Amino acid sequence: VQLQASGGGLVQPGGSLRLSCAASGTFFSIHVMGWYRQAPGKQRDVVSLIYSDGTTTYADSAKGRFTISRDNVKNTMYLQMNDLKPEDTAVYYCNAVGIRGPGISYGANYWGKGTQVTVSS
Repeated sequence: VQLQASGGGLVQPGGSLRLSCAASGTFFSIHVMGWYRQAPGKQRDVVSLIYSDGTTTYADSAKGRFTISRDNVKNTMYLQMNDLKPEDTAVYYCNAVGIRGPGISYGANYWGKGTQVTVSS
């Protein structure tokens, strides 16, 4: 299973970005997908999670500004980020866990390479 994140970039404060994370490989389903971010010198923190039934969770910093979604047919997850602030600057990583498929350990954690988001004027 491979995860490919895209959509990062440089945006001014108050602007918007939409991140995408495409999962590829041979599998039947993914239980949880999520976005995490890591700013320089800081630990990687969860931003938002979305479960296979559509249930979502958000970090307090993301509530009201970010929206997570997923397309189970395309095996793609999105993060719409609005009203971006300089403190949102970080490398954003996508994650998947609870994958059912041949030769896949259900408890394994999969990470994509990060995509840089920079919010600056």
